[in-house]
Amino acid sequence: MSDIIYTKVDEAPELASASFLPIIQKFAKAAGVSVGTKDISLAGRILATFPEHLSEEQRQSDDLAELGRLVKTPEANVIKLPNISASVPQLVAAIKELQAQGYALPDYPEAPKTDEEKAVRAKYDGIKGSAVNPVLREGNSDRRAAKPVKSFAQSNPHRMGDWASDSKTHVSSMSGNDFFSNEVSATLDKASGAKIVLETAGGETVLKEGLEYPEGTVVDATFMSAAALKDFLASEIKKSKEDGILFSLHLKATMMKVSDPILFGHAVKAYLAPVFEKHGDKLKELGVNPNSGLGDLLERVKGNDEIMADIDACMDERPPMYMVDSDKGITNLHVSSDVIIDASMPALIRAGGKGWGPDGKEHDANCVIPDNSYAPVYDEAINFFKENGKLNPATAGTVQNIGLMAQKAEEYGSHPTTFELSDAGTVKMILDDGTVLHEHKVEAGDIWRSSSARKAPIEDWVNLAISRQKAEGCRAIFWLDANRAHDAELISYVKPILEAQGVADKFEIMAPREATRASLETITKGENTIAITGNVLRDYLTDLFPILELATSAKMLSIVKLMNGGGLFETGAGGSAPKHVQQLVEQNHLRWDSLGEFCALGESLKFLADARDNAKARVLGNAVETATQGILDNGRSPSRKVGEPDNRDSHYWFARYWAEAVAAQSEDAELAAHFAPIAKELAEKEADILSELAAAQGQAVDLGGYYHTDAGKTASVMRPSQTLNSIIG
Repeated sequence: MSDIIYTKVDEAPELASASFLPIIQKFAKAAGVSVGTKDISLAGRILATFPEHLSEEQRQSDDLAELGRLVKTPEANVIKLPNISASVPQLVAAIKELQAQGYALPDYPEAPKTDEEKAVRAKYDGIKGSAVNPVLREGNSDRRAAKPVKSFAQSNPHRMGDWASDSKTHVSSMSGNDFFSNEVSATLDKASGAKIVLETAGGETVLKEGLEYPEGTVVDATFMSAAALKDFLASEIKKSKEDGILFSLHLKATMMKVSDPILFGHAVKAYLAPVFEKHGDKLKELGVNPNSGLGDLLERVKGNDEIMADIDACMDERPPMYMVDSDKGITNLHVSSDVIIDASMPALIRAGGKGWGPDGKEHDANCVIPDNSYAPVYDEAINFFKENGKLNPATAGTVQNIGLMAQKAEEYGSHPTTFELSDAGTVKMILDDGTVLHEHKVEAGDIWRSSSARKAPIEDWVNLAISRQKAEGCRAIFWLDANRAHDAELISYVKPILEAQGVADKFEIMAPREATRASLETITKGENTIAITGNVLRDYLTDLFPILELATSAKMLSIVKLMNGGGLFETGAGGSAPKHVQQLVEQNHLRWDSLGEFCALGESLKFLADARDNAKARVLGNAVETATQGILDNGRSPSRKVGEPDNRDSHYWFARYWAEAVAAQSEDAELAAHFAPIAKELAEKEADILSELAAAQGQAVDLGGYYHTDAGKTASVMRPSQTLNSIIG
């Protein structure tokens, strides 16, 4: 096994890897450090799942499973780039692309009937959504803006949209009967197995069995009423029309791969309610599944003039919709993975509460977030900025995050225990000794789910927060709501640990709404705070605050201290990656910023230095920080416009600054001597390298695929400077 594993992923981050990884491997080799790769891309995971359908040459090892074993060992040192958390449309598109490339994969069964189709569907469903992160995240999260990144943002503040105190933009959520209001939670006083059953007038159906929970596990259960959701959506569509603002839906259909696509489908049906009422049978006959989105629906009814006319008439009567791409007519409801709440809401808030409408102009919006568990965060942020105006990045402090996520903690681990119920009855979670731990009366169509958080990760999370607060000496808040069932159980863990370590006075406990306002007040004053949160809020806040503070979440330092001693270093968000790929294919310009990769690389090398007592790795790691500062100080980050420096240019400058930093240091003479001629040659041949990189831009390029690119073609596109290649090798 290599000393460091650099993950092979998808879209823009993977294209950038074709340029950056050879540089990493060249430099690391000088310190005796090997850097290998493991494929966790969507295409790679699909191929690894169906070896029996492939030829011997086409088969691929299950790298995700291998990494899942590695992260449970002290030897783990993994740099994880953002991968696709696939929605069904993305999964289907990837399958079709692979089939066209000659891989004899089975189709994704939309409506499986035979046992074979059900088995295929189950395999594919194991790939979609957040299939990667729960496997690799065997530790809790420490996310913060790297000091050079924060310093640069303050010295070079990005544009923020102006907030009007009378803005009509607001958050709308259900008044009850949602996941938040129906949640129950309990901490197990002993280890136990469990099963989930649905009791109806016709008997008992086992929904899930074979569940195992260690002692001390916090086990939750909840449901959302489909009837209440339907009424809520209809009401909000009506209100949006009356208010003259955009209707927008904000969910996480990628990570919450079972529940949120269903919620998304309800919104599609609600928006086109007259069409579904009139043409329901025909739509079903055409294979329309509202969960797949408006885009899929329009494709399936193409050519049916009557239905198309009724869709147009319906949309004319509805409020205008928040758009993903106004020019191309791609709406909020086209594809469930196009509008991801932790990216879409911060972007809207940063823009002064404005979203793009079908007319290509910015408008106020009704931000519909059905469930109340985390909606108050965005609601309070909007209220705060209406009252106080936009945040000033030049003077703002920072919000760090310590997130509970190890061992599939909380809702992100709920996929195998989430069900859309076919019949009315009572759902019960029953322990091995017959105890009914949780139960809910439900109606047909309701969405029921259970999640859990184990004792060891919870304790590790609290201790990580204590060490982080000690290191920073700033305000620290546990974002926990004593009135929420799950959070109340966590508070029962948090308080005794804080008291036992004598640090209770260093921490506050607040519900998310109050914590949001407190954190915004703190950073507005130029001070720092640490948000100590559960898994979903970790995800949401490490986009919200960085997008406000830094303009992007891709530049966050994200360290996962694995519970068995290893390290996982994550490199930021990939939500805008599809647009980056589109621009590369059309104009051969990649605007992806690898700053997140730079930060992760430095931390990985320094971690390796400590774990393996490798002083040379520490020299390289420290030099990475110097190079990263050089990228920022000298304005070497990629431009968004074709013809200007892009991702490949930034990699040249990073390599040069890195080599110069190692050559200039005095801790290791051997490394200094090794890198001096490399630094000299990179500097002397600057004009040739930049000229070759610039000449590559402007023309359409062929990568040989989107989800499964051709390695040779990608390398040719991403390494167009023969001069740089001859130096790097």
